[in-house]
Amino acid sequence: MTAPRSHSLRARLLALLGAAIALAVAVQAAVAYRTARAEADDLFDFQMRQMALSLRTGLPVTVVPGGVIDSDGETQEGFVVQVWTIDGIQVFRSSLRAALPQRALLGFSNLAALGSTWRVYAVASRSHVIEVAQDMAVRRALAGTLALRTIAPIAVMAPVMLLLMWWAVSASFAPVARVRRQVAARQADDLTAVGEQGLPDEVRPLIHELNLLFKRLRHAFEAQKSFVADAAHELRSPLAALRLQAQALGRADSDDARERAVGRLVAGIDRATRLVEQLLVLARHQAGSAQDAVPQPVSLAEVARLELADAAAAAHAAQVDIGLAQADDTPVAGQREALRILVRNLIDNAIRYTPAGGAVDVEVRREGGALVLRVDDSGPGIAPADRERVLDRFYRAADAQAPGSGLGLAIVKSIAELHGAALALDRAPRLGGLRVQVRFPAAA
Repeated sequence: MTAPRSHSLRARLLALLGAAIALAVAVQAAVAYRTARAEADDLFDFQMRQMALSLRTGLPVTVVPGGVIDSDGETQEGFVVQVWTIDGIQVFRSSLRAALPQRALLGFSNLAALGSTWRVYAVASRSHVIEVAQDMAVRRALAGTLALRTIAPIAVMAPVMLLLMWWAVSASFAPVARVRRQVAARQADDLTAVGEQGLPDEVRPLIHELNLLFKRLRHAFEAQKSFVADAAHELRSPLAALRLQAQALGRADSDDARERAVGRLVAGIDRATRLVEQLLVLARHQAGSAQDAVPQPVSLAEVARLELADAAAAAHAAQVDIGLAQADDTPVAGQREALRILVRNLIDNAIRYTPAGGAVDVEVRREGGALVLRVDDSGPGIAPADRERVLDRFYRAADAQAPGSGLGLAIVKSIAELHGAALALDRAPRLGGLRVQVRFPAAA
């Protein structure tokens, strides 16, 4: 299996910016070089023209044929000057070694002679033809030298620009490197937020989402620790009671004593089973809420119908009449499984605390901009002083008649808070027992 290729954004930026700067410098140097060459050519042409015109005004009107010819030495920068009379007699030549043929073409022209190409400018006066020529090889060398002097500063600045680019990229990535060091130096249980100060706008959203992830993990770990502590605390007593009941069964010396011990043991097992079931429901709810699932439209009336159907057998066994008084089919935004747990706990509590022959009414009613879930029973209800405390985990009222774990209403409260709903306990007006009301904001 091949190892994944490393991908450094910093190295990629340095490479791309370096290539861009090198390309820009190369193009600029090429343009400057060509421009300088062209300007040098224009400058040399202007110099040739000025030289010819200055000679035209300084020549005598009459010249003796075969007169003085200058000494054998080329003018500076490869220029050669030759003068003929109107009759075609050469009267002046600046170099014996560079004798160029006479041409009748006036102005600028190129001439191939003496194994090279010459740039020639010719001008006529009343009595003479003046010809100024320059070897193109010399001209190109001089023009190239001038052009190189022009691009020399560009070549010097290119490394400076690359160095500044490297410094700028490194400085821009310094906050990212700082965050990396902070995260690398953390302990496994350190889920505090990472500082977002000084981060680039492109990186800050990533760190913000990372901090949100840390927050969700922190809440999940805290919920896990709380659940483990609560479960350990609450399971200790039922398990100890089961142990004592098992010992009592072993010490029973008659059939009646054994039967009573078996009954108490079965009841203890039922209570422990109920506690474990509620703990599992609590753990499942906490795990679901820690995942921050996206709320979906849920029909609360449909959820109530399904849970009432599931609870029908238990209600029949307890001789409790249950029914759905009203079901407005308005959706709420939430998690379907969590809402099922909420409705199931309310119905289950109402059935267990309602005596035989009693009734439980469930209704889902639209009231203004809210959707209200109400569960009324004909049981003993809860004293006003205990209505706030029974929402805490593992708290049971002193006059509670049915066995329980003290988790049902706590789970309901947690799910209601997750959905932004308001939970209230009151007396049921018609049935006289407890009314549990959950007010949900209706989905848009």
